[in-house]
Amino acid sequence: MSTVLALGLAEPAPRFTDLLAAEWIKLRSLRSTYWVLALASLVAIVININAVHSDLTYIDHPPAPIPGLPPYKYDPLYHGLSNIAGYVMAIAAGSLGAITVFGEYTTGMIRTTFAAVPERRGVIAAKVLLIGGITALAGAVVSTVSFFTTNAMLASRHVGLSITDGVSLQAVLAYAAIVPVCALIGMALGAVLRHATASIVSLVLLMFILPLMFAGDRYRWLHEIGSHLPLSTVNRLTYNPDSLTTISKWAPSVLDSWITMGVWAAVAVAVTMVVVRRRDV
Repeated sequence: MSTVLALGLAEPAPRFTDLLAAEWIKLRSLRSTYWVLALASLVAIVININAVHSDLTYIDHPPAPIPGLPPYKYDPLYHGLSNIAGYVMAIAAGSLGAITVFGEYTTGMIRTTFAAVPERRGVIAAKVLLIGGITALAGAVVSTVSFFTTNAMLASRHVGLSITDGVSLQAVLAYAAIVPVCALIGMALGAVLRHATASIVSLVLLMFILPLMFAGDRYRWLHEIGSHLPLSTVNRLTYNPDSLTTISKWAPSVLDSWITMGVWAAVAVAVTMVVVRRRDV
């Protein structure tokens, strides 16, 4: 009778929606985390709009043609979806992803979490879905607002693009998709290193320093490694073939870049899952 009574009074197993709600409470309780992402999104949009606004003078008064070179042609994708704004979003999303993992280890909250929910995979899945969803929304807002605002500014100069022109839709999607990918990579680094400084420094090295080591076209194998790093994939997917800029003869295909971006996300999630499940808290 006591066994039956104990089973009847036992707490039900937490549902996945409960885990999502718990992770949302943790994130919402630290206002600095989502404020940083919101501020970074605003800054990224302003950077893109300001870049195009500053170019209006050069569009109205293009430089004199240089003999032997084609006439000046403005590229709305390169300036409206700029690398600088993309880097701002990458570091903000990656830092947010890392904080959600190493922050719990630093404060000891992870012990309470796993005591309440021994099934660690469910906890990590909820973190991945929540952080991935929030950063994907931020990336979509930055990409969409930047594209339509800057091209509306360029419409009167007859150099703007429609979302259906060329690779515009592909560029907008890629510019948005890299943000949650960076967040997931940040989570993996946070799970492996469990230290704030080490995680953020490693994120910066991976995103910004490592590509410099694999730049140039002299050695094909070096270039191919560099072209499959996270931010290199979005650079390839936002490349406008109708512009005057050129890409390397060894540049990956569009499909290859999409696959590479997906592989980075999948590997990051897998690393986070394995490390958190197997290591002590």
